[in-house]
Amino acid sequence: MTNLLPVLDHAAANVPAALERLFDLLRIKSISTDPAYKADVRRGAEWLVSELRTLGFDATVRDTSGHPMVVAHHEGASTDAPHVLFYGHYDVQPVDPLELWENDPFEPAVRDISGGRRIITGRGTSDDKGQLMTFVEACRAYKETAGALPCKVTILFEGEEESGSPSLKPFLEANAAELKADYALVCDTNMWDAETPAIAAGLRGLVGEEVVVKAADRDLHSGYFGGAAANPIHVLADILAGLHDRDGRVTLKGFYDGVEETPADIKATWDKLGQTAEKFLGEIGLSVPSGEKNRSVLELTWARPTAEVNGIIGGYTGDGFKTVIAAEATAKVSFRLVGKQDPGKIRDAFRAYVRAKVPADCSVTFHAHGGSPAIQLPYDSPLLNKAKDALSQEWPKPAVMIGMGGSIPIVGDFQKMLGMESLLVGFGLSDDRIHSPNEKYELRSFEKGIRSWVRILAALAAR
Repeated sequence: MTNLLPVLDHAAANVPAALERLFDLLRIKSISTDPAYKADVRRGAEWLVSELRTLGFDATVRDTSGHPMVVAHHEGASTDAPHVLFYGHYDVQPVDPLELWENDPFEPAVRDISGGRRIITGRGTSDDKGQLMTFVEACRAYKETAGALPCKVTILFEGEEESGSPSLKPFLEANAAELKADYALVCDTNMWDAETPAIAAGLRGLVGEEVVVKAADRDLHSGYFGGAAANPIHVLADILAGLHDRDGRVTLKGFYDGVEETPADIKATWDKLGQTAEKFLGEIGLSVPSGEKNRSVLELTWARPTAEVNGIIGGYTGDGFKTVIAAEATAKVSFRLVGKQDPGKIRDAFRAYVRAKVPADCSVTFHAHGGSPAIQLPYDSPLLNKAKDALSQEWPKPAVMIGMGGSIPIVGDFQKMLGMESLLVGFGLSDDRIHSPNEKYELRSFEKGIRSWVRILAALAAR
């Protein structure tokens, strides 16, 4: 295997040039959700193809019904090494409100801030251009020192991640044979803190439901009908209140089927991170944890399923007061899933529970809003442990394996459609202000992110 020291040294020495390349990409206004920037999104794809070709990749812009994909291939130094698919997205969020930006969002710069930190400013720095370019620059370091990549590499850069990825699944289906690899690498996540890299071993799944309870055929005068007519807001409130018991557990039949306990050694590792309910909730003005009792906040947000009410609508909600009994009431409810919970069974259980609680002369309708299973890699996965060792050699503190409370649909698609495990490693920080004005990316994250991918590719090649 290639001696890593020259590759790592080359990556470090070439950060100024790597920054200039990143700045060129950041200046492209690839806002995917706004049709006015369609040409800019394509320009972002074309820029990446041109850059990858300079590194010897067979790179092309692939048209879709929406914004284009970038696909690139490069052989590895050894046929014994694994084939990896690296995924990132080159589109960005809109910049509104523009007046809150301290600098032009599409004129990136390096700034010094308090604590001796240096940051890269601009839209897309952390989400996801700065992140994806850490991998591209790691490939450059290998090519310019060793003349080859340690693994066979396929790259997939998407141009619609920030606008719902409508073209992604059809593209994966149509190109499954070309994109299939041994592992997927995803760099769109965060570190635990500025000193501690993290690998996301689990992502919660999601089920979304909208439920509408209807009673009378019109809104009613609450003085004339109150006490006799069914109030759908009361009915709905009772339904929602019954979703949890006194210990915070979800009451749906079979809800916990497929939910496994987090291994004790992993929970012990999480405990050592020093996160407390007071610290976690204090940042948002709260102090007392809800949810299942006798669980840490990290376990609750990373490894346990939830039922949350995201919105309630019913009756008169305007200014002043109107004494009516509403004809209908609506709630939006989401379930975050873990382990092997089945989204279809969760949806069916919720609907059966609601129907059983609706009075005979009332009606209920449902509207589904998506459903995807959780992703959970074995904590003893060789893929995770190789990456963990590699990251721990680069950063001041050992890498930790974490869960993620949210969902990244592409990871599920890679597993379900292409049969690939995904390695989720990112170098963002929680204060990077992604999707907000004044987005930034730590210069140190960019520098050490490049070196981290150099190490990870070497570790994967040495199987």
